Order: sequence, then structure tokens, then C-alpha cells
Amino acid sequence: MKLAFICTELLPCPAIRGGAIQTLIDGVTPILGQKHDLTIFCVRDPNLPNREKRDGIQYIRLPSKNYAREVAKELAKHDFDVIHVFNRPVNVPMYKAAASKSRIVLSLHNEMFAKGKISYRLGLKAIRSVEKIMTVSDYIGKTVTGRFSSAQNKIQTVYSGADLSAYVPVWSSKGQEIRAKIRKKMGLKGKKVILFVGRLSRVKGPHLLIKAMNDIKTKHKKAVLVIIGGRWFSDNRVDRYVRYLHKLAKPLKDRVIFTKYVPADKLPAYYLAGHVFVCSSQWQEPLARVHYEAMAAGIPLITTKRGGNAEIVNHKFNGLVVEDYNNPKAFAKAIDFLLSNRDRAGVFARNGRSFVESNFQFKHVAERLEKVYLEALGVEESE
Repeated sequence: MKLAFICTELLPCPAIRGGAIQTLIDGVTPILGQKHDLTIFCVRDPNLPNREKRDGIQYIRLPSKNYAREVAKELAKHDFDVIHVFNRPVNVPMYKAAASKSRIVLSLHNEMFAKGKISYRLGLKAIRSVEKIMTVSDYIGKTVTGRFSSAQNKIQTVYSGADLSAYVPVWSSKGQEIRAKIRKKMGLKGKKVILFVGRLSRVKGPHLLIKAMNDIKTKHKKAVLVIIGGRWFSDNRVDRYVRYLHKLAKPLKDRVIFTKYVPADKLPAYYLAGHVFVCSSQWQEPLARVHYEAMAAGIPLITTKRGGNAEIVNHKFNGLVVEDYNNPKAFAKAIDFLLSNRDRAGVFARNGRSFVESNFQFKHVAERLEKVYLEALGVEESE
């Protein structure tokens, strides 16, 4: 199969600048690239060549200005069987016009069919132009069909996953070795580490975790909150919200640690430093991939009942789900439970690791994607 991936115009592939979509692409390309002729279109980056073949995968990197038009020009020069468009339904009709013989599948990682994102007319045109629409959660699927009922028969949830060769469980001998090294490096020896990983934006909710530390510190004298991330993926510039976070954390002194952005390939070690992982999302999160990563690392997790997050976190089985999502005391209570009940926390963590092992590794994601591509071509799996 001649297969094309069209990434968004924001970040390059491989994921040298981070990004959930780029990390997913990096995870599945080694598997799909072994069986199919794969070309990846993405935005240019000063640290990457504009064109290259890497591990059998063709990368074509184009300018961010008029990115969609530049991609369309390139598509017209090729003859792809299936074109996978990531998260940009607004560009689909243009791509279909440039590659009319190709079958197009669209994956949605955010609410890209919302009124503020795409007009009703263009939304309908995009839906008609694709064979399949994959969504990262059932929640995202419902945001499409709630506005465009005609998409119902094309919608399919395809959950993401993690690379278990990179994420070793904390209880393994290797995990313990990595944990000791990273905790020593960060000055966390003897500390109970509460971990946040994500962009520093209000919708991600790290301010609530800082506020929760005022309650946690009285009961857990050695508890520290480690906040990993920049204001926008690899961008560590300080904006108004980041300044607010630092101001909020100042009275807590060394009980709150900011690491800034950590590259994707370094993150597995940082997860292993934690005792508890918290996804404090305030917005209707599509389904943050940090859940898969924390479970893969064997770290007990807490998430919010927002968007698709709770679709893969079963309350008191492989984590805790906070319904009172904008209340610092609700986070403090959940964190206290995991720090105070290490046996229960350990059970949640092992259940989470098993959950990923059984069906949410990148090899499983690649298999699900390939099945969708074959269906788009009208090919039965047995063939």
C-alpha cells in the first residue's frame, strides 16, 4: 500500500519539538513502514532536512506559510492509495481535489468540527471527501455526530497508546535503577513526588495542583509537586499564565519544582520519578496521551471527568477520576488517598500497566490504523 501521512502545520516529525500527534506518528511509523510505502508530510524545522529518507520512511517537510497548498501540490505528484490527514478537516477538500484517486481517512485529536473551527458547508464537504473518520475518543466522535449526523457511519474511535520498549514499569529492576538516577539528578531523594506533565496553560489546570499543595503539605511533609512542561510544547517563554504559576508557587518554596519542557525521548525517566501522576485538565480534553504514558510507567494516576479522559481510566481500578475538577481540595483528597494507601495505589498502577500491555501499545494502534486503511480501500482483512 502506498500510504501518506499529512501532519499538521504546527510541529515537525519526528517529534523533536514534542506534540501528541507527532509522538503517535513516531510510534506507529516503524511498524507500518515495514509493510507499506510510507511518506510523511510535515512542517519544516531548522534542525531537520527539507527532504530525507529515514529508516525507509520518506519525509517531505514544507513551509508553514500556505502549508496546506504546498502539501496539495506535492500530493498531485504522487499516486497514494490512502492519505491519512491528521486533525485538519478544513484542508481535506483541497487534498481530495489534488489526489482524486486516493482514498482519504481523517483522524481527529481535538474538536475540529466545532462551529468555531469549520463552517457547516465545509464540514459537510470534508465528510463527503473521506472514507473514514477516526477519533481519539468516543467523546470526540460525539462532538462530530452531534453537529453532522451524516458522519455517523464513517466515525470510528481509534485509541492511542505507548511504546513499552521506552516505558519500563517502576517496579522492575531497570525501572528502579532509572528512578534512583533521575530522583538523584532532580534532588528528590526521600521525597513523595506528585507529577504533572503537560503544557502550562489554564485549561490543563496546573494552578489547581499548586493550590492543592497547601493542604497536602500539612499531612505529607515530604511531598513535592513536579511540574513538567513549557507554555507551548518546546517553547519555554514566560507568558502571563506561567508568571501566575510561579507567583502561586513562591510561598511553597521548594515544595513546587518547575522543570520546563522535557523532550519526548527523556520523558519516560521523568515519569519514573513520581509516586502519583495527575492530569488536572479543566477543558473537555479529547483524551490526553499522558494517561497511556503514566500507566505504561506504572505510576498510579488521577484524572478529571472531562472529555474523553475517563474512557480509559476506570475509577478505583486503574486510577482515580475527579468529578469536582475545578476544586483544589478534590485533587488534594485524591492525592492524599494514593500517597496514604500505597498498597491500593500499587494495585491501580499494575492494573494500568496491564491495561496498556494488553491493547494499548503502538503495535496495537498500528494494527487498528491498518485495518481502517484497508476498509477505506474496500479490502477485507483476510485478503
